[in-house]
Amino acid sequence: MIAAALAFLAAGLATLGVGALVAGRRPVRGDGSGVPRLLGALARAGARVARGLGISAPRDLAGRIEAAGRPGGLGERELMAAKLAAALSAGGASLGLSASAPGRLGPLMVLAGPVAGFLAPDLWLARRAAARARQVRRELPAMLDLLRVTVEAGLSLPAALAEVGRRTRGPLAREWRALAREAELGVPLGEAIQAGLTRLPLPETRAFAAAVERALRHGAPLADTLAAQARDVRVELRRRMSEDAARAGPKIQLVVALLLVPSVLLLVAAALIGALLGPDTAPPTGS
Repeated sequence: MIAAALAFLAAGLATLGVGALVAGRRPVRGDGSGVPRLLGALARAGARVARGLGISAPRDLAGRIEAAGRPGGLGERELMAAKLAAALSAGGASLGLSASAPGRLGPLMVLAGPVAGFLAPDLWLARRAAARARQVRRELPAMLDLLRVTVEAGLSLPAALAEVGRRTRGPLAREWRALAREAELGVPLGEAIQAGLTRLPLPETRAFAAAVERALRHGAPLADTLAAQARDVRVELRRRMSEDAARAGPKIQLVVALLLVPSVLLLVAAALIGALLGPDTAPPTGS
């Protein structure tokens, strides 16, 4: 019995260790336009309640939604409704679980449940924004090179943005197509780019907006500026990758030390205990 329990615990620790090593490096698929069904259901359920209570959104909520790419067409009111519905759902679930919780853990669960549910949509939104920013940083150098070649071929900057955006995929391509459409409708390109910074608030996109503004204002050659910016973005991307790799090393060592090594030791202990407690395989025979 002890050997079986130790073997089960070792298998669980090994599974957790392998999952911790590979879960954080899962690639982001799609463009982030779909909202999880649970969040959408919570938004629909809590919309009327939020309007009835007059709950107002934080001032920076609109910017955070834009930075995340406005997934699923979410607005401030829908996200606040989702936060309220998630808080009510988590509060009800924690209230039901608190009855079976030992000691003082029950009241703590009742208090922590609604808070966790209210903050869960914010955490989801932050993860979407971070994933979108990483994807934009990966795409930006190659797209700057394509834009430079297109500009050198004789196209105007709005037409070049539209052409590069049409031939590529991803959040940055969508933003460039939107900039080209706004320019076609008569919006000054500089103003359209500055408005687009609310949807991509990154240092790299701010540098691109500044370069375009200088080219439009002073007539500077844009192709050379784009080439230099592409080189700078690649250098910054390599630096970020090196920093991420340096931070990943201690995390991997921690997972190995706390989960994988104990699981191996538990397997060895289970085998030793099974050998010590098992019946003798060769009983003595009488003459």
